Amino acid sequence: MRPVHTALAVLVAAVWGFNFVVIEIGLGHFPPLLLSALRFLVAALPAVFFVGRPKVAWKWIAGVGVALGIAKFGLLFTGMAAGMPAGLSSLVLQVQAVFTAVLAAVVLRERPGRVRVTGMGVALAGIAVAAADGGTSGPVLGFTLVVAAAACWGVSNVLTRKASPPDALNFMVWVCTVPVLPLFALSLLLEGPERDLAALRSLDWSGAAVIGYVAWVSTVFGFGAWGYLLRRYPASSVAPFSLLVPVFGMSSAALVLGESVSGLRWLAAVLLVGGVALTSLAPARASNRTGAGSGRDVSEGSPPAAAVASPAP
Repeated sequence: MRPVHTALAVLVAAVWGFNFVVIEIGLGHFPPLLLSALRFLVAALPAVFFVGRPKVAWKWIAGVGVALGIAKFGLLFTGMAAGMPAGLSSLVLQVQAVFTAVLAAVVLRERPGRVRVTGMGVALAGIAVAAADGGTSGPVLGFTLVVAAAACWGVSNVLTRKASPPDALNFMVWVCTVPVLPLFALSLLLEGPERDLAALRSLDWSGAAVIGYVAWVSTVFGFGAWGYLLRRYPASSVAPFSLLVPVFGMSSAALVLGESVSGLRWLAAVLLVGGVALTSLAPARASNRTGAGSGRDVSEGSPPAAAVASPAP
């Protein structure tokens, strides 16, 4: 990769890592489901009027919108609101690579080789260590919700691979239109109209900056830049930079929020990042020459679904 593109990939990882700190700050202004709804609303409007018509079937936009927008982010924001630390959330969420690999084996018939199986085992060991560390510093419910969010992210990754969008930014902007109304409805139902109205009435510059960052910087810029890199370089060259996301997430949470990083958490980070690297970047074997219904060759040496999917938080 050219140095300027390497710098862009690192910048995107830093933006996505710092996003967890911004979410933590945002949860002090908004209930979690309302914050998620506002994030997608602002990301979709007015961008949807400038990216052109959808370039994939609506079923894929709706499917990813539900799995990624409603389920994954709803669970992630709720888990963090339940007390899951921002830095640990950025780390635990990376177990999505394991869920993606397992689902790809079932849906896309990408049979994991020994290296990927080893990577999944190492990543799961990292989750176990993170759980042990979280058991002394955070609630079990929050940890469980973030792991569930990672599972939903795995579903959206496989759906994205099946959709094969030619333009990542166009696809993500249209995906952002799907969760807006369902998340607002869930927020009204579960968090209550009084709480939502109180949050909106007390909106200040800090709260507006949070929404602007998670919507425009993390989502629109992040996915646009990541998609640009994936169009210019192989996924195997771009995907490793996503491993920097928890590094930036944990370090920025420590610097900005004052979160402590224990020895167990560093061990979990090493295991998780190493396991995710093996799981995401190792080639997958296919049980036939063409992925199920994808029309794409997923034979030995093709990038796995976890590497193709954008890893934005």
